[in-house]
Amino acid sequence: MKILITGGGGFQGSHLAESLINAGHDVSVLNTHSESALKNLANIKDKINLIWGSITDTEIVEKCVRGKDVVFHLAAHINVDESLKDPLVFLQANVIGTHNVLEACRKNGSRLILASTCEVYGDGHVGNADDLVSESSEMRPNSPYAASKAGADRLAHSYHKSFDLDVTIVRPFNVYGERQKSGLYGALIPILVGRALRGEKLTVFGTGEATRDFSHIADIIHGYNMVLESSELAGKAINIASGVNTSVKDIAEYIAKKMNVEIVNGPARPGEVMSFPADISLAQSLGYTSQVSIWDGIDRYIAWAKEQKS
Repeated sequence: MKILITGGGGFQGSHLAESLINAGHDVSVLNTHSESALKNLANIKDKINLIWGSITDTEIVEKCVRGKDVVFHLAAHINVDESLKDPLVFLQANVIGTHNVLEACRKNGSRLILASTCEVYGDGHVGNADDLVSESSEMRPNSPYAASKAGADRLAHSYHKSFDLDVTIVRPFNVYGERQKSGLYGALIPILVGRALRGEKLTVFGTGEATRDFSHIADIIHGYNMVLESSELAGKAINIASGVNTSVKDIAEYIAKKMNVEIVNGPARPGEVMSFPADISLAQSLGYTSQVSIWDGIDRYIAWAKEQKS
């Protein structure tokens, strides 16, 4: 198939591009120009059609989508803390940019697989903290980032309802792994490992008892490929996660012990959701299983991060 990946030079996108190439697909990537994207795509740059540009550019989006069977829409601004400082940038990229991709797919007749996020649920799962977050759970996003992704998520759904566009919305849970950003506005595991590599103390905010379903990038790519191969998901959303919840405290302690650094406590983060257990029964019904445990995944990331320093 001819497949376009928006954001294909990013963390998730570059792994997906490699996987699709290995499966024999004709892959194009639309990404804003950056040194990190060049590095992420270094091993496959001669095997893809790479276009530098932004999803906020209607003309370039239409040109890139033209003739494609499937579009994986992964391009987005993604950090919660950054969205608190500049919400407009997130709305422009995540809502208006998604509109541009949807319109191009509608005009071209391309199938769209949208990368949403578990953040769209916020604290919308009712009942006690152990209630599973299913695809039908209420969306109550807690940040401008999450709200912008919820907007993109529902806009995509509306295009299926209004225009019969073949859309599937994938909601990954707390993705981590090799190539993930570790500096300013980075993710939890890369930040902790980065600090440990510099011999710094690891900060756990609040009690550290908040739990998340951390999902290794290899499992998420498995999920994307499963969605691509399924003909049962038009107009549907699907959670992709490990099905196992781990506390921030346990992760910090594992990394600290493995890398011989100390842990300190910081103030609780305002608005933090304490529990986010994913219901992955829909994915499992299609044959999905998580292959990488949280501890094996962290070990993989540590090994990769050490290689980057050498």
